Amino acid sequence: MVRLVAAGIGLLVTVAAIGFGVVWFSPAAQDALMRRVVAANVGGNVDVLDEDALHVVLCGTGSPMPDPERAQSCAIVYAGGKVFMIDSGLGGWDRLARFQLPVGGLTGILLTHFHSDHISGIPDIALNSWAAGRRDALALYGPPGVETVAKGFDLAYSLDDGYRIAHHGPEFFSEEGAAYLPIVVDVPSRDSSVTVYDEGGVKVTAFRVSHEPVDPAYGYRIDYKGRSVVFSGDTKKDGNVARFGKDVDVLIHEALADHMVHMLEEGLELRGDRRAKVMHDIPDYHATPVQAAEIANEAGAKLLVYTHIVPRLPNAIAERVFLRGVSDVRSDGVTLGYDGLYLELPADSEKIVEHDLR
Repeated sequence: MVRLVAAGIGLLVTVAAIGFGVVWFSPAAQDALMRRVVAANVGGNVDVLDEDALHVVLCGTGSPMPDPERAQSCAIVYAGGKVFMIDSGLGGWDRLARFQLPVGGLTGILLTHFHSDHISGIPDIALNSWAAGRRDALALYGPPGVETVAKGFDLAYSLDDGYRIAHHGPEFFSEEGAAYLPIVVDVPSRDSSVTVYDEGGVKVTAFRVSHEPVDPAYGYRIDYKGRSVVFSGDTKKDGNVARFGKDVDVLIHEALADHMVHMLEEGLELRGDRRAKVMHDIPDYHATPVQAAEIANEAGAKLLVYTHIVPRLPNAIAERVFLRGVSDVRSDGVTLGYDGLYLELPADSEKIVEHDLR
């Protein structure tokens, strides 16, 4: 019996070696294999285009801190034929491409504020949505100052845009599609919200949150066919998120574990690294995981999803430390967000279906 098993294994190894040799030395076999790889990677995720649901995908759940598993702040929402991104940090486009998500119909980007990790990926989104078919200027919605951001990107990428139009032709890369269209969202006070967009059953509202010295900073709510999602943006614990997120289906809330960041501060201080001051300063304008859970409870949110996760969580133990105390406040309806989390909210329903696009 042992000899029979050994012979079988030997045969499999021989066949595998022959197969590898054929591919390694045969250009035709190599090309055939590459065509199969290409075919598997140039498709599209059309499920998110179903207009009978609100679709939310996280394409960046990290922060300015380097994290190989998380891109910087990025989310995308598909609803009723409209496509909105919420912030666009570095690496977000890479995730969207990996998940094969359509961006040619991008309606606009909702910017919560102008920290680098929320805007650094805009040029990649602009280029790739342009190549995918967007022909009009890319709308950037945001607080006062968004016009400065748009003007800066216009200037910085004007040469690149010209090269691409000249190379591929204006029929493919329309001149209008190279531009940015800044749309200033002015929320006059903390006591009010402002309708940013209301068309085809899709309603987007903005409200103020607390991220001083960044002022103003916004959160956004998107409603469609009886379903809703709120993005807190960067903020310390702020009752406005609960107020304008009342009875929301999904609350996507930033979180910083202050006790873990304090450990980073101590470690940097021991090394004489001046960045210890950054670790000392940042907890005062972010919410802890427990505080975010308290806000979710106050809002009556069905599901709380953590994003903009600080610090990096390299393993299950770090995740457990990050979530310490959350279950004491909110026993269920909590998800630690990750790049590739896709939430499907069927219209006029209570269901929240979680998909993993990784």
